[in-house]
Amino acid sequence: MRTRGTQPDVPAPESPWNEIVPGLWMGGHEFRGRSGRLEFAVVRDEFDLVQSLLRLPGYGPDPEVEHHVWPIPDGPLDGTQLAGVIRLARAVNEALDAGRRVLVRCYHGYNRSGLVIAHALVQRGDSADQAIQLIRARRSAWALHNELFVEYLRAGLATVRLLEELAE
Repeated sequence: MRTRGTQPDVPAPESPWNEIVPGLWMGGHEFRGRSGRLEFAVVRDEFDLVQSLLRLPGYGPDPEVEHHVWPIPDGPLDGTQLAGVIRLARAVNEALDAGRRVLVRCYHGYNRSGLVIAHALVQRGDSADQAIQLIRARRSAWALHNELFVEYLRAGLATVRLLEELAE
């Protein structure tokens, strides 16, 4: 399942990024601008920490901004990839607790970034369904339309990781 290419019915978001909870932003690498045309979502120094689940050259952030890159597919994840998602969510919460502004981004800012942010919200005490609902309300109804990622969140990423590692 991908948000680009193979699913032309999935619209690009209307903004480069949206605030999900204070200090935590979810975004992508392109969005549909006011003109109706696709525009690049280039990050400069708007955030203290940027996490990219897909890296495209020229999209930032500026060199002085802390940048974590963990490319993962918008599909089934193995144990190592899930461990990275869990680590990124922990880093999100550490940054938020320190009062830092965080952006988590993927291609459109729907699925992979949603997985990290939802897991971070679960770590902060929300249920998976509360986190999913909040993300969809704040980012887009298309957020977390990857049903596999929704299943991962409902089962718990640590449980899914353990099962994936046992299967390997």
